[in-house]
Amino acid sequence: MKKFTEVKELIASLEADADKFYNKGNSAAGTRVRKGMQDLKNLAQAIRLEVQDAKNKE
Repeated sequence: MKKFTEVKELIASLEADADKFYNKGNSAAGTRVRKGMQDLKNLAQAIRLEVQDAKNKE
């Protein structure tokens, strides 16, 4: 459950940069959003593996 909380926190932290990129055209904020999305992808994959392992142990 800790990693799921990290996902929510990561998304919340990217909200301001997403706003700056989409509404104000700030390209540096877009770079931060892209990096954050990559981190999110990696975290989501780790959660998937964790859930799969737990499911297979049952």
